[in-house]
Amino acid sequence: TLRKPISQSSMADWASKNLNMHTQGIFRRRISISNMLSWNGGSIKKPMLITSNRTIKKEACEMFKLVQSYMGDRQTRMDRNHVALVTVTKCWSTQGLRDELYIQLIRQTTDNTCYRSLAWGWELMAISLAFFSPSPKFQSYLEGYIYRHLDSDENIAQRIKELVDLKNKKNSKSRKKRKQNTEDEGLPISTYAKYCYRKLQKVAVTGGKKGLRKPTVEEITHARNAILTPSLFGSSLEEIMLRQQDMYPGNKLPWVQTQLSQQVLALGGEQTEGIFRIPGDIDEVNALKLQVDQWRIPSGLSDPNIPASLLKLWYRELEEPVIPQQFYKECISNYENPDAAVAVVQLLPELNRLVLCYLIHFLQVFAQPSNVGRTKMDVNNLAMVMAPNCLRCQSDDPRVIFENTRKEMSFLRMLIVHLDTSFIKGLV
Repeated sequence: TLRKPISQSSMADWASKNLNMHTQGIFRRRISISNMLSWNGGSIKKPMLITSNRTIKKEACEMFKLVQSYMGDRQTRMDRNHVALVTVTKCWSTQGLRDELYIQLIRQTTDNTCYRSLAWGWELMAISLAFFSPSPKFQSYLEGYIYRHLDSDENIAQRIKELVDLKNKKNSKSRKKRKQNTEDEGLPISTYAKYCYRKLQKVAVTGGKKGLRKPTVEEITHARNAILTPSLFGSSLEEIMLRQQDMYPGNKLPWVQTQLSQQVLALGGEQTEGIFRIPGDIDEVNALKLQVDQWRIPSGLSDPNIPASLLKLWYRELEEPVIPQQFYKECISNYENPDAAVAVVQLLPELNRLVLCYLIHFLQVFAQPSNVGRTKMDVNNLAMVMAPNCLRCQSDDPRVIFENTRKEMSFLRMLIVHLDTSFIKGLV
């Protein structure tokens, strides 16, 4: 969870301490903070943020040109997909550039009189949040900026009009051009802001794209599409079921859950040592995730650890856990009582109950003695690796978290051993 968004005064204070103040003119006058954080059509000679790293100093200025190119404010021969790929890859590979990119995007989406450029700046921010998070010290600043735009469409339109009128008075020749720039193009800014706000909350916890393989054009396209078409990962169960209505109208369970579970079994997962404990190759898991989000399961899979790892990720990234938060106390209070544990399941909302029962039925396959001999994953081990994906402790106290972890594992163990899931057979 993120802290409460910081106030305007706190953001100004942060900026005064961290911005690398630029100068202009032959007398090298310092540019004010408000100008430093307002759209700029020219290039920059040094980074936006204070740094002593020479590589960052050089790359930051080049990255600003890429940001301008993506937003349509600078001409380039590269298509926008490739511009985004180069920008994201630089920051994904070099951690010190990440905050620099986010502050550049804040600058270029502030007092920008071209709506299309403004929308593309927010789009690049949304894409970037799919790959990496800001640093903890910059997190609150970025969150505060995004938060101010959640319901700001009328204010933005009014602000653009004011800025355009101001420039028209200064230069009457620009009137026609500026009038064109105020035409609405693309999505409302609040749509981008709401997506970025949710994405920031998730990436601050997950840390973004992992693995050794650099970002790909397919991942860039997927990240952009996710703004309007939510991913199957990180959404709520209700959203996922709504999305699959057109393709699988008769399904009672999420397609992603049943398909990945079946893949694990089809590849002999119940006979694979360390299944669910040994992670699949992270780059292969990322590649599979991309395909699953497009409702495809590739035929060339051979390692059951890959769909098993992705299945765990799907449970873990659900917007609300399979066992909703309001039932958490009841679960950890009944971690030693089989009847009470089973009774909690019956109280869950219907969709959550079916999804949980499907998971328990799936784990019961692995808990069979004939399979445990091969996997070395008995009911205790299964409960240990799966409990964190079903229950989420909200406490910040390490002692409470540690104590509850044991109870969460025990609760899930009770379900694997005692819950009757025979009714789930054949359900999709």
